[in-house]
Amino acid sequence: MCSETQDCRKPCDGKIRDWMKQHGPVLLCLLLIGILLLLPTGYEDAVQYQGAERCTATVMAVDDSSIVDMGLLRTGEQRCTLQFTSGKFKGQTAVGINLLQGALEQDKFFTVGDSALVVASVDGDIITHVTMIDHNRIPWEVVMALAFVILLVLFAGKTGLRAIGSFALTVLALWKLLVPLYLKGYSPVLVGLGITLLLTVMTIAMVYGFDRRCGAAVSGAFLGILVTCVLGMLFTDLFQIHGAVMAYSESLLYAGYQDLSLTQVFMASIFLGSSGAMIDLSVDITSAVYEVICKRPDLSAKEAVRSGLRVGRAAMGTMTTTLLLAYSGGYLGLLMVFMAQGTPISHMLNYKYVASELIQTIIGSFGLVSVAPFTALCAGFLLTRGLHAKVSRMEQQQLHRAFRP
Repeated sequence: MCSETQDCRKPCDGKIRDWMKQHGPVLLCLLLIGILLLLPTGYEDAVQYQGAERCTATVMAVDDSSIVDMGLLRTGEQRCTLQFTSGKFKGQTAVGINLLQGALEQDKFFTVGDSALVVASVDGDIITHVTMIDHNRIPWEVVMALAFVILLVLFAGKTGLRAIGSFALTVLALWKLLVPLYLKGYSPVLVGLGITLLLTVMTIAMVYGFDRRCGAAVSGAFLGILVTCVLGMLFTDLFQIHGAVMAYSESLLYAGYQDLSLTQVFMASIFLGSSGAMIDLSVDITSAVYEVICKRPDLSAKEAVRSGLRVGRAAMGTMTTTLLLAYSGGYLGLLMVFMAQGTPISHMLNYKYVASELIQTIIGSFGLVSVAPFTALCAGFLLTRGLHAKVSRMEQQQLHRAFRP
């Protein structure tokens, strides 16, 4: 026998449950962001310049008389008169040294009025030497980030705010968890899979909430990530690629991290780099299957899976091209060098830098191809079962109300 109190409690419980499904991911995301902001990396004291003042300064004058021009390259030192704009020496002036090494990739050149990031070596309250690190780009980086946030919120509203939350969580997870754990010697593949799973769940949950759609999309995306992981490990070994192929990674071996497995870090970077496209594809397929099932509640799981596969086939063509353009764009200069020198295609494909890019692109595409059927299967069975169960509960409630005395 059901009392009136119990009948009132059931709708309230349902509303609370629905509210938690929709807004629970936002609360969890904010909680994780707060924890990660407070979480130390363990490398805060590993600064390159001990006992020095890091601050910004404005270039008041420059002296280029010691610079030697050799065609496109410039060597020597540029002496700049600086006025500090931050730190304990704010307002004071000093002469800073900008060393030019004849490498366009690393050298920077200052003009009057530039804002520079500098390191001042001090002896008590006296500045002994000022090294010019680079241009101060933080103000314009802040402007760029704010413009992106404003545009996203204006265009997408609440969904844009959720996207910003998942974006912030991803940045913090990579900087506060992934990088420190790699440096401490933990398994790059296992750590990468764990953090990728966390980000996959949170990113998709911020779109759907904690419901069956989230479960279907996460299942399909992570199964594709696992396929990418296994194939990436296999072909990295077959291609005999060393992880030092990653830019600036070799310097870690000479900085006290000889036991660091750069090759495993490279393997992890394969599925980590393509995971975003896989999450995107799984959400597209899940949304399409859900819409079809909502329009046709009598649809069987088999037919729903077929609909998901059709959507996946249409999306895979563009997704693989997206990966190709994303990876090849970073090596456009290298491709131009090969073309200018007349390097044969057979030689070019055997260079480890090119081979590593092929692994990134093709193995990532393997993962995308597998995401489509995985997500279609998961969405077809989970969503149809969930909808049928919901319809059954509604029918039972209607019968209960009809026959209740």
